[in-house]
Amino acid sequence: MREHFELRRGDALGRIGALTVPRAGRTVETPALLPVINPNIQTVSPARLEAEFGADALITNAYIIRKTADLRERALDEGLHSMLDFSGAIFTDSGSFQLAEYGEIDVTTREILDFQRDIGSDVGTPVDVPTPPDASREGAEADLATTRQALADAEALDTGEMLVNAPIQGSTHLDLREEAARHADATDLDVFPVGAVVPLMNDYRYADVVDVVAAAKRGLGADAPVHLFGAGHPMMFALAVAMGCDLFDSAAYAIYARDGRYLTVRGTKHLDDLEYFPCECPICSEWTPADLRAADEAERDRLLAEHNLHVSYGELRRIKAAIREGTLLELVEARARGHPAMLDGYRALLDHARQIERHDPASKGSFFYCSTESARRPEVVRHHDRVGRLDAPDRLLVTEGNAPSGDRFDAAWRLLPPFGPVPRALSETYPFTAELPDRTDAAACEAAARGVAALVDANPATDVTVAHDDWPASALSLLPESVTVERLGARPDRNE
Repeated sequence: MREHFELRRGDALGRIGALTVPRAGRTVETPALLPVINPNIQTVSPARLEAEFGADALITNAYIIRKTADLRERALDEGLHSMLDFSGAIFTDSGSFQLAEYGEIDVTTREILDFQRDIGSDVGTPVDVPTPPDASREGAEADLATTRQALADAEALDTGEMLVNAPIQGSTHLDLREEAARHADATDLDVFPVGAVVPLMNDYRYADVVDVVAAAKRGLGADAPVHLFGAGHPMMFALAVAMGCDLFDSAAYAIYARDGRYLTVRGTKHLDDLEYFPCECPICSEWTPADLRAADEAERDRLLAEHNLHVSYGELRRIKAAIREGTLLELVEARARGHPAMLDGYRALLDHARQIERHDPASKGSFFYCSTESARRPEVVRHHDRVGRLDAPDRLLVTEGNAPSGDRFDAAWRLLPPFGPVPRALSETYPFTAELPDRTDAAACEAAARGVAALVDANPATDVTVAHDDWPASALSLLPESVTVERLGARPDRNE
């Protein structure tokens, strides 16, 4: 067990956790944002991040500091916390990004980890090899071998109280990602970044990001804190948290600001295109788009960066509240409606519903059916997997209407899309208190039909009658042939 990471609440694969960072003397509540601090360009100072935004962690680049003579001397002399004027946890990168960008760096894992320890980093990083998406399998395997050696070198070093990252690579080869995660989890290292996903996010390949994270999660233990390297846009935080990511680092707040870009949870807008600010943060409440366009460049960049930070931190608070309420997937669904690529990501997440179901709480507040995608949620998968365990009578009516009078049936259960057969004794338990639209769509009926099929498969001797309220043919075709089908208000028709 990794004693430095405690899980407190969960929903889907998302969790509220506590990451203890011994060297900083801090416990960072996750999910957490690590603003990226360029030691040469500080759009928003670390002191202000801490005092005004509540940041208790940030990340900076140890390789840049080491390569820049005056920064190196200051960091070695003063220590990172004093140099940056920040008392929270400081994570440092190793130069792997520069390796990916330029193909070569002049530092080893041993050298850079020693340097990170010497300048007072709280969480350090070895020199892994970020393999880009769609790389050849041969190339990805060769890079993984180098990364494994970096992890071995990191394990062999005395880093004191400094936690050490164990990056997970493997490109878009999902079996390699899972294998790399399993290898990293078996080390004595502490935090597990999923690397080389920035190119996927830049190309809006959120479905591929979900698949990569899901593969990494399959190889990691539940006590492994997961950092999604470079995931800086608040639009995708909820999706990534639902897949089990705990830490995010963002340079986007500053980089986008310098390009006049304005972050929202539904995407990115350009300052030049805005007549009104669709936000209630302190910047947007005090300034108008015209005011910012008229400001000098440095002030405009700072104000936009502060807005971008407010949106990012606000979204993380919203995500934590959703985890506590058991409504994280509803939040993911709302975000998915903001961009087609996010919808692809949400659908990819539901492809992993069985993996999610193993960790998803069995009881929450309420289930909201909001779209056809809701029919594929983990709660539905769980019910279909378990419905066969229920004690079915000899003659069973499964109906969307009221229980009938007389003794034609031994029992009458609810027919509840998208779940299917539900004993009335369970009707007031989660998730069968679901809030459903009056206009039930085909996907919900089809899912309910699969639930009936699962019950029949587990109880072949039971005589099952299904009474539906005008189901589409696509759902009726999924019912087993042995089932008697009745449309409410119509005469029965044996489905055979």
